[in-house]
Amino acid sequence: MKRRPRIYYTESQKALMWDRWRKGESLQQIAQLFDRNHSSVQRILGETGGIRPAQRHRSRLALTLAEREEISRAVAAGHSIRSIAKLLGRAPSTISREIQRNGGQECYRASLADQAAWDRAHRPKTCKLIENRSLASIVAGKLQSLWSPEQIAGWLKRTYPDDETFKVSHETIYRSLFIQARGALKKELLQHLRRTRVMRRSRHHTQKTDNHGRITDTVSISERPATAEDRAVPGHWEGDLLFGNLNSQIATLVERHTRYVMLVKVAGKDTETVISALIKNARKLPQELYKSLTWDRGKEMAAHKRFTLATDIKVYFCDPHSPWQRGSNENTNGLLRQYFPKGTDISNYSQAQLNAVARKLNERPRKTLNYETPAERFSQSVASTG
Repeated sequence: MKRRPRIYYTESQKALMWDRWRKGESLQQIAQLFDRNHSSVQRILGETGGIRPAQRHRSRLALTLAEREEISRAVAAGHSIRSIAKLLGRAPSTISREIQRNGGQECYRASLADQAAWDRAHRPKTCKLIENRSLASIVAGKLQSLWSPEQIAGWLKRTYPDDETFKVSHETIYRSLFIQARGALKKELLQHLRRTRVMRRSRHHTQKTDNHGRITDTVSISERPATAEDRAVPGHWEGDLLFGNLNSQIATLVERHTRYVMLVKVAGKDTETVISALIKNARKLPQELYKSLTWDRGKEMAAHKRFTLATDIKVYFCDPHSPWQRGSNENTNGLLRQYFPKGTDISNYSQAQLNAVARKLNERPRKTLNYETPAERFSQSVASTG
């Protein structure tokens, strides 16, 4: 089979790639536009870790090509530096430097000088994490503690409110990780991100969701009280099963008001086992802090009436194929994959170990809580009910 020649993409083709990538299309979908394999597109997007390079533009203060042509004509006519500067409304020192760095009065050419200026300007700005290694060390430490870049940025802003040298955006942290040419953070820190891919995905990229089956006699989420819907008061929880290898699983519970997490060890995914474990866990909290539970339509909740009878906690169910209706729990399950990667045998974890993982997650600052931690918010709720 004859190998096709390597394709050299134009700037407009690359721009199209980035537009499609931002919309969430896969590498293969983008490659099909050019009748190529996904690796051809990955070569382009992977150079900057899936992060679109900033479009280059000239500074509004820089000399334009038209101005350089005026300089070239004036120099050829024998005009002085000051007269050229006055003609263009520029400082004499600007005109002098322009001529001297581009061959002097005898060799100055407008087009060559303009291209040289463009080439000289093509150098990246020094990354803040390179300039401030103490800041880089803090960021690296938090990443190793499984904090997200957004959590780190928010925590820094809250911890050092009056010190600009210790503030950095989450985007700068992501860029420092995915664009290794910057040299600010080690590539190994990528493994501590929630998503351990080597290229940054668009937030529009679709993820497949599982449908755990259907059950009957459910109370729809539309009947959930308004206080649960708007997160106004604590006590309304979302739950699901997080699956591991070898048919292992744990129950994950998230409180909507505080985003506080509880993890429950379950020996099996059958409804009797799951419901019994949830009943035992529910009895650890006062009724004021456990008023309702929202679940998807997984068959593990088929015996939900027994749960409500034993705990006096109402169970509400999401609409079919609508996991986003318990978004706090979906998001938390994604965070938990940092502690329980796919393929992990979760059955090896004791309840004490699960409690330790939950504690770590509850002590991570959350943007939605103004970078307070779920543990802080939940403690406030416990105090108010005491």
